[in-house]
Amino acid sequence: MSIPRATARLQLHKDFNFDQAADTVPYFASLGISHIYASPILTARSGSTHGYDIVDPTRINPELGGEDGLKRLVARIREAGMGLILDIVPNHMGVGPENPWWQHVLEWGESSPYARWFDIDWKPADETLQGKVMAPFLGQPYGDVLTAGEITLQFDSTRGKFFAGYYSHRFPIAPADYAGILRTAASDRLIAAIATFEEGKDEQGKVANLTQLNADIGFGLLREAGQDKEGRAAIDAALAAHSATTTQGLEALHALLERQHYRLAWWRCAADGINWRRFFEVTDLAGVRVEQDDVFEATHALIFRLYTEGLIDGVRIDHVDGLADPGAYCRKLRRRLQALTSQRPPELPPAPAYIIVEKILAENEQLRQNWEVDGTSGYDFMDRVGALLHDPAGEAPLSEMWSRLTRNDTDFHAEVRQARRQLLANNLAGEFEAAARALHAVARTDLRTRDFSLGSIRRVFTELLVHFPVYRTYADSNGRDDLDQEVIERALEGARHSVDRNEGPLLDVIARWLGGDAPRDSANPRVRHLHQRAITRFQQLTPPLSAKSVEDTAFYRYGRLLSRNDVGSDPDLFALSVDGFHEANRTRAERFPHSMLATATHDHKRGEDVRARIAALSGMVSEWENAVSEWMVLNSPLRSETAGENGGPVSEAPQPADELMLYQMLAGAWPIGLEPDDAEGMGQFAERIDQWQTKAMREAKQVSDWVAPNEEYENGSRRFLHAILEPKPGNAFLPKLAAVVNKLTPAGAVNSFAQTVLRITSPGVPDLYQGTDFWDFSLVDPDNRRPVDYALRRQAMEQGDTPVSGIDDWRSGRLKQQIVHRTLQLRARESDLFFRGEYLPVAVEGGLARHAIGFVRGLQDRSVIVVATLRPTGLLADDGKPLVPREKWEDTALLFPDTPDSTWMDIYTGKKVRIESGRLLLGEALALLPVAVLTQA
Repeated sequence: MSIPRATARLQLHKDFNFDQAADTVPYFASLGISHIYASPILTARSGSTHGYDIVDPTRINPELGGEDGLKRLVARIREAGMGLILDIVPNHMGVGPENPWWQHVLEWGESSPYARWFDIDWKPADETLQGKVMAPFLGQPYGDVLTAGEITLQFDSTRGKFFAGYYSHRFPIAPADYAGILRTAASDRLIAAIATFEEGKDEQGKVANLTQLNADIGFGLLREAGQDKEGRAAIDAALAAHSATTTQGLEALHALLERQHYRLAWWRCAADGINWRRFFEVTDLAGVRVEQDDVFEATHALIFRLYTEGLIDGVRIDHVDGLADPGAYCRKLRRRLQALTSQRPPELPPAPAYIIVEKILAENEQLRQNWEVDGTSGYDFMDRVGALLHDPAGEAPLSEMWSRLTRNDTDFHAEVRQARRQLLANNLAGEFEAAARALHAVARTDLRTRDFSLGSIRRVFTELLVHFPVYRTYADSNGRDDLDQEVIERALEGARHSVDRNEGPLLDVIARWLGGDAPRDSANPRVRHLHQRAITRFQQLTPPLSAKSVEDTAFYRYGRLLSRNDVGSDPDLFALSVDGFHEANRTRAERFPHSMLATATHDHKRGEDVRARIAALSGMVSEWENAVSEWMVLNSPLRSETAGENGGPVSEAPQPADELMLYQMLAGAWPIGLEPDDAEGMGQFAERIDQWQTKAMREAKQVSDWVAPNEEYENGSRRFLHAILEPKPGNAFLPKLAAVVNKLTPAGAVNSFAQTVLRITSPGVPDLYQGTDFWDFSLVDPDNRRPVDYALRRQAMEQGDTPVSGIDDWRSGRLKQQIVHRTLQLRARESDLFFRGEYLPVAVEGGLARHAIGFVRGLQDRSVIVVATLRPTGLLADDGKPLVPREKWEDTALLFPDTPDSTWMDIYTGKKVRIESGRLLLGEALALLPVAVLTQA
C-alpha cells in the first residue's frame, strides 16, 4: 500500500477542499490510480491557493476542512483500497500575523525560543540591524509611509496587546515598551499592568529581564482594563500620543518603532539588506532551520502522527535543495517514519513509507542513493520524454530562425549567465552578500588568506556562481564527495575564463573552502563553525540562483522552441535519441525503480499537451518559419512605439523575441475545438494568454519586471495580443493562425498519446496531474490550477470500457482517458511485472525506424510490449487524424530475434497481431492508434 502503483496529484485550496477531493476518489479508483497525491494540507496563509505558505505546521488547514475533513477524505480513500501521499514543506514558512512563531520572534527578538528556528543573522554587517529582523513589507520608503500616517499604533482588546498596524500587517510591540506606552496616559486601571511590564528593570531603568510570565500577566490586565470605560479611555489616549497626525505623536511612534526587534523597511530593501533566508526571493516566505532537532520535531510532529494513525502513506519533500543538509534530513525522516511503521493500523500493510523529493537534476546528474529516498517527483522524466518527442533535424534551422528574427545570437547558457549576474547584483544581492561575508570570515582565520579582501572575494565568488552547472553541492563536515568534486571542477573551468588572472589563486582557495577542505579537520571549534557556515550559505544560495536564473528568467528570454523551456529541462538539449531515453529508463530501473514519473506538475510552464504540440513544430520548421515571417509583417501595424528605458531609443511593443514566443504559445495552447469566429471563446483564450504574457515579460527582467513593471510596454503588448486575436472582418492573421493550428494539432496529439503511454509503462510510479486524463492546454500558474470538470470525466467513464474501434472522437479527450484507463488497469493486473520487471529496449528497423520507439517489460514468463509513434509531422494523412496511415510504415518493424512466432493483443483495441520471424510490423501494431501496448494473447 505504501509504494504507489500510480498517483493522482490534487491541488487543494478553499474552493477545492477535502470533501470535494473525496468526491473524486471513486473516479480515480476506477481509472486505476492507487494513491491520491495531495498538495500541502497544513495550515497555510488565509486564502492560499497552493498551500506552500504554511503558517502553522501543528494544525490541518481549516480552509480545507480541518482534521475532520481529512479523516473523511481518507475514509473514502481507504474504502477504495487506495492510499494518500502528502506534499510537505520543511524548508520555509509563510510569515505575517498568522504565523505565531514568527510573530513571537518579532515580539521578543533574540530572547524568543523561536529566534533560532528561522535562519536569521542577528549580527549582520548593517549595524542598524544588529539584534533586529529586517521587515521589508512597506509599499513605500519608511519615512513616507510613517508621515502619511499609514503606520499606526493599535490595541488588540481580545489579547491585551499593542501592535503596529500597516494595512493587513500586524507588527507586535515588544512587551518591554508597554510600560512606557501606558505611562503616557496612566490611569488607576493600568497601574498593575504597568508594574508587571516594569519588573526586571536594571539600574539604568532598562527592562532587561522581563519574563514571558510577567508579560502574560500584563496582557491579561490590559484585556481587563480595556473592558471598562476608564481603562479603554487611557489606552486610547496612549494610542493618540503615538499618532502620526501630530509632530509629537509622529516622533513618539518613530522612537517606539526604532526600539523594536525588527526594522520596518520598504519592500525594495529586501534584495540588498535582508538578514534572514527567504524562499528564493519571496519575502513573505522565511527559511526554517529544520536541521535543528527541536525544529525538526516541532514542524514534523503532526506529519508523524498522521503517518502513525494511518492517514498518510508517504511524503513528497518540497524544495529539498533549500535545506542545509538534504541527505541528513532525508535519512532522518526515513528513520523516524520507519520507527513508526509498527504503530500503524494493523489492516495496513507494513510496507515502508514512500518518500520522494522535489529535485532538479542537471544532465548527467544523479540523485544520491545514500539519501534513502524512493526517487524524485518526476521532473527528470518530464525532461527526458519531452526531449524524445523533438525531431533533432529541427534544431539547427530553429536556432538560425530565432537568432535572425530576434537579431540576437545569444545561446541559452549565455542567457543564463547574464541572468545570474543580474540576480546576484539585484534580486539576490542580500543572500550573495551574506555568503561572501561568510567566506571572508573564513579568510580572516588563516594568516595565509587574511589579506584577501571582501571585494576580491565578491568578484571571484560571483564568477564561480555564474558558471555553477547544477542546483547545488552537498558537502558537509566531511568535505565533498567525488560527484561534488566533478561539479566544482566544471564551475572552476568556466570561472577561470572570466576572473582576472591576478585573482585566479583566490578562485582555487574559495573552491577548496567550499568543500575540498573538511571543516572537521580544523582543531579550532570557531574556525570549524565559520567554515561550515560558509559552506551552508553557499549551498543554500545556489538553488535559488539556479532556479531564478533558469526557470524564472532565461526561460522567458530564450525561445527557440518553448516546449523545451520547462521545469527540470535544459533548452540547450533540444532532442533526445531513443537510445538516450532507453538508457535513462534503465538507470532509473536500477537505482530508483519507484521514482515518480511526471509530465505535468503544479510548477509547469506549459501543460503537457501544449508542450507536445509545440514539440511537433520541430518537424515542420520551414512551414513554421514561413508562417511566422508572414505574421510579423502582417501584424506590424499593430505594434506600439514605447519610450526607451532611461531615455534610451524608442522601441516597439512587443519586441521580436516576445512576439515570436507569443506565436508559439498561441499555436500550442489553442484549445481543441475553438473556432476563430467564436467571439466569446476567443476572448477567454486571449485573457488567459494575456496573463501568461504579462508574467513572461516580467520574469524575463529585460523590458519589464516585477519590481518596476513597464506599464507602457506591457499595455502595448496587451493591445497587440487582443488585436491579433479579435474575430473581426479584416483580421487576416486569425484564419492563418487557425490553419496552422489545425495542421499542427493532430501531430501534437500523437506526441501526447506517446508521452502518456511512456509515462505509465516506463520504470517508476506514473503521476497524473489533475485534469490531464483529458487534454491539458494549461499555462503557467495559476492557470494550471483552474477547476477540473470531474463530472465530464465521470460521464465519459460511464460510457463503458469497450475496446477502441477508431480514432474519430480523439478531439474530445475521451480517447486520451481511455488510453490512461486501460494502461493503468494493466499496471494493476501486472503490478509485479511493472514494479520488478526488466526493461528491455527493442530495436526498430525499416524506412521509418526513427519514428518509433519500442521496449519490453518482462518478469519471468510474462511480458508486455510497448510501442509508440515519434516525430509524426509529415507522416500524417490529410484527413486530420492523429495517425500515421498503415501503408506509410511499409516494412518498418520491431525486432525480436530470439522470440518464436507468437500472437499478441493490443490492450486498447483488442486487435491481435503476430510476431513472425522475429519481426512485428508497425503497420499492423499501429493500424488503429499511434500507440500500442501488447500482451500475449
